[in-house]
Amino acid sequence: MKKILIITMLSGLMLQASAYTERNILQHKATEAQLKQLLIARQQWVSYPQYTDREGWNKMFGDWKAGFILQGEAALSHQWITVNATDFLEFERTGNRTVMQEPYFENRKAFTNLLMAELAEGKGRFIDQLINGVFYYCEMTSWALSAHTVVQSSRRSLPTLGEDVFDLYAGDMGTLLAWTYYFFRDPFDKVDPEISRRLRHELQHRLLDAYLNHSFGWMAENFVVGQSSVNNWNPWCNFNALACFMLLENDMDVLAKGVYKTMVSVDKFINYSQVDGACEEGPHYWTAAGGMMYDYLQLLCKATGGKLSVFTDSQVKNMGEYIAHSYVDNNWVVNFADNQARGGVDPALVYRFGKAVDSPLMMGYAKHLSQVIPQGLPASSYITRDFESLEHRADFLACSLQRQIHPCVWYPLTQFCYIRDAQRGVMLAAKGGYNAESHNHNDVGSFIFYKQNTPVLIDAGLVTYTRQTFSSERYTIWAMQSDYHNLPRINGVSQHEGREYRASDARCNGRNTFSVDIAGAYPTEADVKSWVRSYNLNKGVLRITDKFALGSAKAANQVNFLTWGEVDASVPGKLLLRVADTEAVLQYDDSQFEVRLEPLQIDDPTMTKIWGNKLCRISLVAKKQAIQGSYKFLIS
Repeated sequence: MKKILIITMLSGLMLQASAYTERNILQHKATEAQLKQLLIARQQWVSYPQYTDREGWNKMFGDWKAGFILQGEAALSHQWITVNATDFLEFERTGNRTVMQEPYFENRKAFTNLLMAELAEGKGRFIDQLINGVFYYCEMTSWALSAHTVVQSSRRSLPTLGEDVFDLYAGDMGTLLAWTYYFFRDPFDKVDPEISRRLRHELQHRLLDAYLNHSFGWMAENFVVGQSSVNNWNPWCNFNALACFMLLENDMDVLAKGVYKTMVSVDKFINYSQVDGACEEGPHYWTAAGGMMYDYLQLLCKATGGKLSVFTDSQVKNMGEYIAHSYVDNNWVVNFADNQARGGVDPALVYRFGKAVDSPLMMGYAKHLSQVIPQGLPASSYITRDFESLEHRADFLACSLQRQIHPCVWYPLTQFCYIRDAQRGVMLAAKGGYNAESHNHNDVGSFIFYKQNTPVLIDAGLVTYTRQTFSSERYTIWAMQSDYHNLPRINGVSQHEGREYRASDARCNGRNTFSVDIAGAYPTEADVKSWVRSYNLNKGVLRITDKFALGSAKAANQVNFLTWGEVDASVPGKLLLRVADTEAVLQYDDSQFEVRLEPLQIDDPTMTKIWGNKLCRISLVAKKQAIQGSYKFLIS
């Protein structure tokens, strides 16, 4: 019954929605004038204890109090690391982001630990070092990363004085410092009122004025249907803007103006996201996309005393439940596009989202995940999430819901399909889509195959970001190319990037079969009229059929598979794949194909921590060139 219910629900959505739906669910809840009446003034919405409320903080921290204090004590001797001009310049000189980001994030971690320790202890022991951190940040020209300052008018990575860039991390830093101002203004003033005055000044021009007076691309103010994308930057930055306005702005006219601007912008993100709820950026980015949308909606709800809430909206619920469906097991997740194949989701966040939208699926998944992943102190990099995790910890611990697994989940608009045989620990994840999705890889029609809940035929996923990653050179990176996904190279031609390169006729039977025509993902040179790939998972066996029709046969077709295990090709027609303690057999017609194995040595640190230092591409090269025909593969 659960299987039928979810398929019926999602298929119904396909009939009701197009690729972009101007729903504007937030703007329909309130106008700017109405919002002014709804917003709770002067930070009276904050539900956390005041700094001096020791009983309140002792209750909030509970048995984690000593751990937070210990982390803060380690930061008492922290030497604030200068992010040099040459560290910013390194991004444009060599493409290296890390040299700037490592000291930046090390400083932020120390500052966060000091803040949490002082709230936990409340004796003033960490105040002086917090003041050092405040002045360190006030003296920085920009809180944005070197990879993001390039949006300024100079198009250079060195920050331009007077041109404030509101990026993801300037926003995060702004929220962290806004909470610092909220909690510690009085103890700072006892030392010297200039500390709070200077901090408030910097927050005003770097965040509040920058937000109100500028149009950053992530705001999607110039969004054009069919030409523009709206990704995780939108809810992430808008959440930070909302937090800073609610924590700092006490002029109700200005407050309503700023908050309403965030509502208009976040509506763009929700409109752009498909109503089926799938996150085209994948599970790794869900935390910063759908997850950050939840943070934004929850804060907006809180700031209006619950009067402006959209948690009963079916799309919002679908966007939350996507993360539960995309989980495989043993901390493996479906990792299409720029995604890591393991981990990356905060169980407490998933639980709170699930409770808000009344989703036992999400809450049960969150509880399961908390038992799989060792749970330590909250350390999400988002200070408000940490406060929320502390505030709702007892409720989460009391949850006794079990994880639910649906045998077939089909997202008809995003064209993701997950088919499971839970009894045998086998799963197929396959996709259609198009080759301009956010964080796109050229991967229309690709799949991942799991046995014993372990990926065997894989998507290599995320690489370490450099200047090249988000430039015109992106598709020179091997991991972005279709030839290194589980896909065919047709007539000697690979898939092409671009919005027009897309799947057609994607369909799922609601049980165990997914099919899609991937011909449209290839450029004209491939001369392919149709290439229908069908997947069928039955009794633990995956059957793949490629049925094709070409305009001409110019080169041998080549069907590629990617694995991180050992490959034994000694038996014609069978490839034995060994991944750790898992074995699978890929069967093919040896009269049709010759086998080529390409070992791939991996030195990218983002990949090696998941896959080790070696992958293998299996290429089945057709022995004959044919204008039409079919190929069949069986994985058991």
